[in-house]
Amino acid sequence: MATAERSVTADHITAVRSFNRRYTRVIGVLQGGLLGTEHSLTEARILFELANFGAAEVVDLRRELDLDAGYLSRILTRFQDKGLIARRRSDSDGRKQVVELTDKGHAAFAELDGLTQRQIGELLESHSPGTRGRLIGAMHTIEQILDADSEPDPAAVLVRAPRPGDHGWVIERNAVLYSREYGWNGDYEALVARIVADFLNSHDPQRERAWIAEYQGNPVGCVYCMREDDDTARLRLLLVEPTARGLGVGSALVEECLRFATAAGYRELVLWTNDVLTSARHIYQRAGFELVESNPHHSFGADLIGQTWRRALDSGVDPDR
Repeated sequence: MATAERSVTADHITAVRSFNRRYTRVIGVLQGGLLGTEHSLTEARILFELANFGAAEVVDLRRELDLDAGYLSRILTRFQDKGLIARRRSDSDGRKQVVELTDKGHAAFAELDGLTQRQIGELLESHSPGTRGRLIGAMHTIEQILDADSEPDPAAVLVRAPRPGDHGWVIERNAVLYSREYGWNGDYEALVARIVADFLNSHDPQRERAWIAEYQGNPVGCVYCMREDDDTARLRLLLVEPTARGLGVGSALVEECLRFATAAGYRELVLWTNDVLTSARHIYQRAGFELVESNPHHSFGADLIGQTWRRALDSGVDPDR
């Protein structure tokens, strides 16, 4: 029996159905013919398979597309009547039938493919490159979650230096995620903006750094290492996107911060967080940080318990090695 945390709710089902209705309307698959052609979505997919993977045994085509045998047979008969496909017996097994596109079939697919390319291009062109990246990343996430054979690959996480625009992304994602998940108000966005601005305006690259975690070409996390005093560095703004949780992104960012702070000659790394951020606290604990202080406070529109965590460092390594 499923636990309460794993139970599928009516809201979950409604959200998925709503997304399906919206997306099928956006790409026009509810129309009688796909993209103004005479072909249905299923017929277009069959043409795609035959155009991209060549001749196929009918039984394999039915299995790959999960189609009813009678339904597929009727479509193939229509295709043959229109001269789009040719049928023959399999060379390896005369009981099996093989279908392949004719020149007319390839032309029909080329028309559909061109229309599809143009439609998707028009759908994306009104959005900024950053928004397009978020969209593609979200699509990859849907694929990974729904594909039972596809598992996220932690080795594909890249931790890199920020690029132009990344610091703006840090401010925007902190504001959005903490508002969505904890109800924090604009005071938190203002705090993040000040931290990032201070870093950009005056940081010493030998003793202060920032990192972006990237997965499948999209930023999914960040962390900053900033000078507190000659002996102490402060870890700030650790964030991991919900779509990347479980990939070890947070731990990878904290380890990079620890490595740099140690190499830069600091004797201690300190951070401040709040007790509601349980996932982050677990990352800090695993990385060897110790809780040294807790204080209640009212910030960002919420009653919180602030926590200070510290970890001693062994200094003396070149930070760029």
